Amino acid sequence: MPGPGPHMIYAMGTGLGLMGLSNGRFSPHHCLTYAVNAFFGPDIGSFSEWLSSTLGLAEPLGSALADLIHHPFYFVLLLGFPLSLLYSSASRLALQKGFLDSIYGVALTRRQCLMLISAGSLSHFFLDHLFEENGHSSTYTWILSTGWWSSRAPVNTDAVIVVGLLCVCLIFGFIYINRVGSSRTIRLQYSQSVKLILIIASLYCLWCASQIYLLKPRRAAVGEEADLGVLLFLFLYFFTPHCLCIASMHSKDYHDSVEQLPL
Repeated sequence: MPGPGPHMIYAMGTGLGLMGLSNGRFSPHHCLTYAVNAFFGPDIGSFSEWLSSTLGLAEPLGSALADLIHHPFYFVLLLGFPLSLLYSSASRLALQKGFLDSIYGVALTRRQCLMLISAGSLSHFFLDHLFEENGHSSTYTWILSTGWWSSRAPVNTDAVIVVGLLCVCLIFGFIYINRVGSSRTIRLQYSQSVKLILIIASLYCLWCASQIYLLKPRRAAVGEEADLGVLLFLFLYFFTPHCLCIASMHSKDYHDSVEQLPL
């Protein structure tokens, strides 16, 4: 599976992009917290297993802890709250001591830290599921199982019609929402575009699932493509962590409504 370098470079590179696009609302504190959790977060259990085996102390406990914590959801449920307390305190201390800049002059709250911990955990497994166990992880195997590999995939007329109609609705719906001369605000256009994507993606997944799991024998949902697995994987491990990062940003008027820390 990927080591410290890919996990942290992927998360920190994403964080730097958000820092630039948000004009500092996603601060260096956000970026560092997200990057650290993208690597070290779920791998705390692996480190404890290595430490216990090296010291020869409580090896079964270290192994059980590694299996329990190295999970995209159990890690957050078990350690999310205590780590959010730790990271928010560290953020405040780093700001007060002048170790790490915050464009808005405020430290991370526990809520922001919890969102970044969750985002880091999901981003960690985004890489792990793709590049561990020689490409035979259970998640990656399931993604491929939603495709058609037993023989040449048949091209069903109803699949062409349904998938084509959904893609056309997505394209022209987006154009309509963001058309020239629209009286909608940018925020409204954004929210309506997100709703459009979610609706089309949900219908697309329902179509694929019905062809794979409801029909006997199963049919090729979209030729040989594993679209159901790919869409669900992207939703959980790619879009969700980035949405959590965006939700953790400081608000635009944060510097006006919150008293800045003395530096």
